Amino acid sequence: MTETFADTARVDACGGHIYSVDTHYVRPGLDASHIMVAGDEVAFVDTGVNSSVPGLLAALSQLKLAPEAVRYVFLTHIHLDHAGGAGLLMKALPNAELVVHPRGSWHMASPAKLVAGATAVYGEERFRALYGEIEPVPKSRLKIPKDGDIITLGGRSLEVIYTEGHARHHYCLWHPDAGGIFTGDSFGISYRVFDSANGALVFPTTTPVHFDPEAAHASVDRIVDTGARFAILTHYSRVDGLPSLAKQLHRDLDAFVDIALSHEHADDDVMERALMAYLVQRVDDHGVSIAPSLRDEWLAMDVKLNVQGLRHWLATRPTEA
Repeated sequence: MTETFADTARVDACGGHIYSVDTHYVRPGLDASHIMVAGDEVAFVDTGVNSSVPGLLAALSQLKLAPEAVRYVFLTHIHLDHAGGAGLLMKALPNAELVVHPRGSWHMASPAKLVAGATAVYGEERFRALYGEIEPVPKSRLKIPKDGDIITLGGRSLEVIYTEGHARHHYCLWHPDAGGIFTGDSFGISYRVFDSANGALVFPTTTPVHFDPEAAHASVDRIVDTGARFAILTHYSRVDGLPSLAKQLHRDLDAFVDIALSHEHADDDVMERALMAYLVQRVDDHGVSIAPSLRDEWLAMDVKLNVQGLRHWLATRPTEA
């Protein structure tokens, strides 16, 4: 019998009664959902895509948690690698509310425009292969928090912190009792294959269409200012030592912008080569022991998407009169 994702769902403890579940989006180790347990209540943070849902439900079973115990599904933002499976997952969680930024809420209730935007980025065939049919979520099951709102899960207080820069519909979720903050994409990407004796390597994600470098810098600082001991990234899971990682992100954000500006009038493939060369140097300087072909494979998709976002920023940024 062929094993399915549900049979092999990988669940790892992150500390503070938080567990990562590999969503198997594109490849293992790229994208995670997280399960948070507090008292007799449970929450998911980000969902992966439709094909991730059987594994997420299997992870609940592995942890001996009932679908009925899930009180919230938090979406840090509505990019489909984070939110594409939300509608399908909600159908299996009878008591859950979907917690989504107000700028993203109507997209989750009526996803047609969200689908059209993602299809423009990926193309019709690739979109269908990655995401399938996006299920809407009834408006009655949406919870729309304001910046600074406190949401209680099993007696634990969770603070919603709006963080723009990557997306205007992005928030982070600060869990003071655990000492961790769920950062979605606002604290960048940190694949475990790039860990070295120097620790985690983190770099920004500037995917289309809302990248704003000034807001991205401010969001990194706001995350660090919570005093969190660790961050839980969707790509990929727990990283520690936030002040040091923030320095990497600030430096890289500036470098990404410089690359975009210096290649503004070049073709996209020229900008992609420049960004790839920069990130390859970052990985090598970090002391990562990985075959160059595998290193480049892990970087390629992010480079292409980041250039698309940088190109959109160049086209829409305010200019002096």
